Amino acid sequence: MTTPSEQRSSLLIRNAAAILTGQDGSPGRPERNPGPDLRIVDGQIDAIGHLRPQAGERVIDATDCVVYPAWINTHHHLFQSLLKGEPQGLNLTLTPWLGATPYRFRAAFDEHTFRLAARIGLVELVRSGCGTVADHNYLYHPGMPFDGSAILFEEADALGLRFVLCRGGATRTRGLESALPQALRPETLDDYLADCERLAARYHQSGPAAMRRVVMAPTTPLYSMSPEELRTCARTARRLGIRLHSHLSETVEYQNAASALHGTMPVAFCGEYEWLGPDVWFAHLVKLAPEEIRMLGETGTGMAHCPQSNGRLGSGIADIPALEAAGVPVSIGVDGAASNEAADMISEAHAAWLMQRTRRGELARSHAEGGQVEGGADAARVEDVVRWGSAGGAAVLGLEGVGTIAPGQAADLAVYRLDDPRYFGLHDQAIAPVASGGRPALRALLIGGRVIVEDDALPDLDLAELGAQAREAVALLKSRVLGR
Repeated sequence: MTTPSEQRSSLLIRNAAAILTGQDGSPGRPERNPGPDLRIVDGQIDAIGHLRPQAGERVIDATDCVVYPAWINTHHHLFQSLLKGEPQGLNLTLTPWLGATPYRFRAAFDEHTFRLAARIGLVELVRSGCGTVADHNYLYHPGMPFDGSAILFEEADALGLRFVLCRGGATRTRGLESALPQALRPETLDDYLADCERLAARYHQSGPAAMRRVVMAPTTPLYSMSPEELRTCARTARRLGIRLHSHLSETVEYQNAASALHGTMPVAFCGEYEWLGPDVWFAHLVKLAPEEIRMLGETGTGMAHCPQSNGRLGSGIADIPALEAAGVPVSIGVDGAASNEAADMISEAHAAWLMQRTRRGELARSHAEGGQVEGGADAARVEDVVRWGSAGGAAVLGLEGVGTIAPGQAADLAVYRLDDPRYFGLHDQAIAPVASGGRPALRALLIGGRVIVEDDALPDLDLAELGAQAREAVALLKSRVLGR
């Protein structure tokens, strides 16, 4: 006889209008007739199909809802959640924007404003149906008065999120003036590596559905460290069993710098110093030569596609079909909110769907110019975008136990209500969250089978109060930067 302590925890999501699983091909969309229903047992997906409730089983009614894998965001800068729409950087390209906004404000952050920024960014992501967040935090400097890494893990844990800390940092700056403020001064390599080891020992979990991960992530290979330091980082990370991440080829300036400083291309430079491989992923990869795409594919190096930030900064549109065809694992990241005023995964997925079609359409030529096609509407399907933002994210993070809806996988699920006029009249409800955009309300968000959001509400969260705190913090940061 089974005792109460031995009984399995079971939950049934019933009568969904559609499911997209994050898988490629025909498994990506189970047939609805009958079902589809989802049974979750002890935090894992147990069955998909026409399922009847069992005695004592909790049931979530998903009538007129669609179910996606919870999104996996593979590149963010959460501290920038208090820097949205900053006027001095609003109309600048990447390099001047860095000086105008994130670098200008970084010294103004203290423990309170950093924690608040992290909370705002994570709440924004959760409300879009995101279950896993990889944050590339580079707000570190010698003599730091607070532990930003611990704060990030604490805030993610409070919401029940899976969290991957990409520990950024630099041993050199783009300007080495002795008058640099403390918050812009570089770390020593020894201090950087020691902190990565500390964080890995304290937080890193190696399982396929880990709740916490640590990644070694110097801010950018071409500027943040010397080549030999990069090699040392790569070898140390692999000794520790953690992954590698950074920015690369976001704009043509990466190509200019690699050529001027090293006489090569950015991807080749990274390969020379052991920064390519299936345990590495780069954000952006907008400006690539064909041979660089080939190198990334041959080594299994992954990428975080950040279409809204790349569009906002005028950087361009990454060639995702070419990267995938070469064998590059593709994921989606929202990047920092200071270059993406809608740093959530629904907005990002919508942009990814549209921008790939736009990119291919821009390449269309008339028959007189040798053109063969009218446009590029076949460049990306909704199912592709869901796959990039779920299974693709799991692949680059090494979290094989999440990212798809299939028996045996962790039950990280977003159940979206389609009760807004934006979604009325759709012939195919499955595509609604990506194709129609907006923010569909959440019937439920589950992470590891635990209900994190229900009926579009997070427990104990006062959004009005959070908004008031954000307004106060923005005013405080501005006063610190402006000196009044």
